[in-house]
Amino acid sequence: MIDDGAKEHLHGDLREIREVLLQKLEGLGEYEIRRPLTRTGTNLLGLVKHLALWESRYFGEVFDRPFPEPLPRWDDLGQRGTDLWATEQETREEIAGRYRRAWTHSDATIAALALDSPGHVPWWPRPRVTLFAVLVHMLTETSRHAGHADILREQLDGWTEAAIGERDEAFWAARRDRIERAAVKAARTGRGHDG
Repeated sequence: MIDDGAKEHLHGDLREIREVLLQKLEGLGEYEIRRPLTRTGTNLLGLVKHLALWESRYFGEVFDRPFPEPLPRWDDLGQRGTDLWATEQETREEIAGRYRRAWTHSDATIAALALDSPGHVPWWPRPRVTLFAVLVHMLTETSRHAGHADILREQLDGWTEAAIGERDEAFWAARRDRIERAAVKAARTGRGHDG
């Protein structure tokens, strides 16, 4: 059985990556945080809104500890995808605040339950789960979206977690050009092709 040390380690990682995700909004205007940066409309504020909803649901409904604010039904097809972008009426503060309230609720659930506590995820093929499975899932999901946010933020203003400021633009341009040349050369020589 996995012990409480493992639970605290996973929970600590989740706490840390949540904060990282919100940091991606800092220093950007309303348009930048809402702007669709992929063909499917992925944007920074939408990622936060999405995680607020699903963290509320996973550490709420799944363990019969409902989040105290209304949530759309998980099986409402008309609501699918609306959690991935912010309407003009929704503010950054509202969405970030909801995400922080979801953290508080989730943290209480994680603290109150043992890792082997049972839950039920009706939208999963195997709906019977444990807190451990949901904690790992939510850590993975949050980390995945934080990675998306890293790329979106770099597209917007070049900011990354790396010490990018320690290098000048000429360094980064040269690096990108070197990577581009390697990609072109590999494509010409057929390297990397399967079969």
